[in-house]
Amino acid sequence: MRLLDRYLFRELLSPLGYCLGGIVILGVSGSLFNQLDELQEARLHLLDIVEYSIAITPEFLVTALPVILLLALLYALTNHVRANEITAMRAAGIGLWRVCAPYFMVGCIASLMLFAMNEIVVPYSADWADHILTRYVQKSGGTEAQKAFQGFTNKNRQWQFSEYNVNSTEMIHPIVFWKLPDGSSRQLHADSAMYTNGVWTFSSASEYSQADAQSPLVPLFQTNASVLTMPEFNETPSLIKSEIKIDTFLSEGIVRKADIPLKNILAYLRLHPNPPRSISDKLLTELHGRLAAPWTCLVVVFIAIPFGGASGRRNLFVGVAGSIAICFTYFVIQKVSLGLGSVGDLPAWLAAWLPNLIFCATGLFLMSRVR
Repeated sequence: MRLLDRYLFRELLSPLGYCLGGIVILGVSGSLFNQLDELQEARLHLLDIVEYSIAITPEFLVTALPVILLLALLYALTNHVRANEITAMRAAGIGLWRVCAPYFMVGCIASLMLFAMNEIVVPYSADWADHILTRYVQKSGGTEAQKAFQGFTNKNRQWQFSEYNVNSTEMIHPIVFWKLPDGSSRQLHADSAMYTNGVWTFSSASEYSQADAQSPLVPLFQTNASVLTMPEFNETPSLIKSEIKIDTFLSEGIVRKADIPLKNILAYLRLHPNPPRSISDKLLTELHGRLAAPWTCLVVVFIAIPFGGASGRRNLFVGVAGSIAICFTYFVIQKVSLGLGSVGDLPAWLAAWLPNLIFCATGLFLMSRVR
């Protein structure tokens, strides 16, 4: 690595570290303040609150990282411009693209880190945070979303139940339908079911056979005091949890981003290969949105260079004001674009990538005009 690259890295990483620490502390503190009532109801101790703060940090960080990077870039570039360092580098025959190569490298690394955090770390940390909140005070029954979710289909097997508890994996009054190769069908009715040691166990179960849709149900057997295990039922609690999250997202449109990583969306699309147009538009827009979101870190590099690297002496607060204006404009365009994609007015991939394309094109145009 050249001496110039090391210098530029050092001058960027210093404000990046300060911005990262300051904004994360402010953001997590604000989140804790907004959740004071919930934390008191959960009866958390001081160490529990510290642990909870650590658990919610990744979810906040994936939202704040592009803003932090943009602010640090504008600050560093403004400092270089005020000291005429950019001018000196270019006068020495070093092109603007070569000068900014370390910034593009940081943007790519940040984008990859953001993608990994969003898909791996954040879902785990969100479950960790939920576990902390229910450590001392257990919520009775399931949440409203879990109670409203009363069934799903996995290939040729359909599940229905009156209630499902995600934490205990207990189903109340489950009914399972499935078809046999000869065209007949089976139904399994039970008072309750629970996933134990990798197998679904049904209590007070009765199984029925039906030759076709018009034929009556023929009872096969019934268990009273004993339980029935069904190792051939390969539906796992994680799959059901994924179905609940997607069902909540589709019905309400309000769900934490941590609740619907790519694996959940892809699993839902495998179980429902031909969903209605309204559902497919919403899910595909969310899928492409999760693929496009991490690359915001690289997009901000394209925007920050012409804004912060233009010649002329300026106040350092110009970088702060510029970052606020750029972020506001980006998020407005992103919200409008994703909204149009969710209702089918724009193709899903275009709705998700449009803000990145617009800002990358704008950055390239402005960079071509930097003197």
